[in-house]
Amino acid sequence: MQSESRSRVENDLRNASWYALYTRHQHEKTVDQILTNKGFNTFLPLYATVHNWKDRAKQLTLPLFPSYVFLKGGIERRLDILMTPGVYGLVSSAGRPDAIPDSEVNAIRRVVESGTRVEAHPFLKCGNWVRVKSGPLTGIEGILVRKKNMSRLVLSVEILGAAAAIEVGAFQVEAVNAPRTRDFSSGSARGALATRDREAIAVA
Repeated sequence: MQSESRSRVENDLRNASWYALYTRHQHEKTVDQILTNKGFNTFLPLYATVHNWKDRAKQLTLPLFPSYVFLKGGIERRLDILMTPGVYGLVSSAGRPDAIPDSEVNAIRRVVESGTRVEAHPFLKCGNWVRVKSGPLTGIEGILVRKKNMSRLVLSVEILGAAAAIEVGAFQVEAVNAPRTRDFSSGSARGALATRDREAIAVA
């Protein structure tokens, strides 16, 4: 009986959609840990970077999408989610949580787990849409840009108006038809939040 119940839960989780939580600044790791302890399935992509101060340099691990934590399913426990310290709300439109395509989250997860150098990047809507055709990231799609003579693949999470970038060789990618995207009046996550009907209300 327990095995059947466990199997049903696992199946429900596989079929569940991804959502995004809007959190207080620098509270992403705390929110992720608390929700994990509550039994939620979360994903907080991180990247390593070096910050230089006058007297020293320090390596930090920072959220790839500041102020956001991804959540797979579990929104039927909305009150439990919103009562979590540091959570402002679920990213929503017209009062309904916005589901994030599995392909977007899976691409980010593959990049983070591959050990490829990745960093936060401004959200883009233009540029050549390409697919990685060789190496550990084969099949991942994004926008190809150039920065300081280096090719970078920009992975976007559309409903957040946010993106991340990884370095790729031009020989590793091939052109594909760009997917349709919704119109954002701002290229930043903050701007996207400001121009859409978002449910991001702190619970006192």
